[in-house]
Amino acid sequence: MKFDLHTHHFRCGHANGTIRDYVEAGISEGLQVIGISDHTPYFGSEEEQPFPKIAMAKSELANYVQEVLALKKEYAGKIDVLLGIESDFFPEFAEIYRETLCKYPFDYIIGSVHSTGGISIFNKNRWKDHDEEASIKVKKAYYELIRQSARSGMFQILGHIDAMKGNYPPFAKIPAAQAIDDTLKVIAEEQIAIEINTSGKTKLSGGWYPADDILERAHYYGVYVTFGSDAHKPERVGEDWDDVRRKLKEIGFKNWVYYKQKEMQVVPL
Repeated sequence: MKFDLHTHHFRCGHANGTIRDYVEAGISEGLQVIGISDHTPYFGSEEEQPFPKIAMAKSELANYVQEVLALKKEYAGKIDVLLGIESDFFPEFAEIYRETLCKYPFDYIIGSVHSTGGISIFNKNRWKDHDEEASIKVKKAYYELIRQSARSGMFQILGHIDAMKGNYPPFAKIPAAQAIDDTLKVIAEEQIAIEINTSGKTKLSGGWYPADDILERAHYYGVYVTFGSDAHKPERVGEDWDDVRRKLKEIGFKNWVYYKQKEMQVVPL
């Protein structure tokens, strides 16, 4: 079974295409399942849409859900359209996100850490003047947030767990192996999945999130895995799916998973 759980569309302000475009692209790519998972609004802000080029307006959430559910019905029998969403994780606003998202019938929620210390993880300027000690502190803080997100009970999937390397490739070499292992242990204990996210190839780092060495450790600890292209244009739907499947089998994984009505569906590799 071929699936892709991580796709965006025009509402987030930095992706191209309609939800229908992504569904049609999924059919063209031979997917049996496609998950629509645009960015949540910024619920922690009093503004309607504080970052229009990053996330949808609060008032658009209901429209988004309604549109996905309508397409789910329309395409039944052709492709299984799942209602997902990618949620930021801010500990100070976690309950606001939890209460809001619980109002909607999501098949799954992807929890992603996109900022630490109030700065985007993709902002390469944040590393200026950082010595090794300061860099290690940032990396440990990043993985601490991921551990908190895993323990929150809010998510079925954790998104791109080493994406901080995206626009700063040296991130991967900052020595913090214990922080990563500790994080993978927590994820395994919580029995949620991490995604292999192929959008890393569109950043300076190239390659997927997470790196192969992290996937090997994830396998060692018994972490569930899933697939997401993180497509921001329809042409990327399902990208590198076969290569990811091959790599996972090489590492030793036997299955990967997706979620429907928040119930894990196990798919043999």
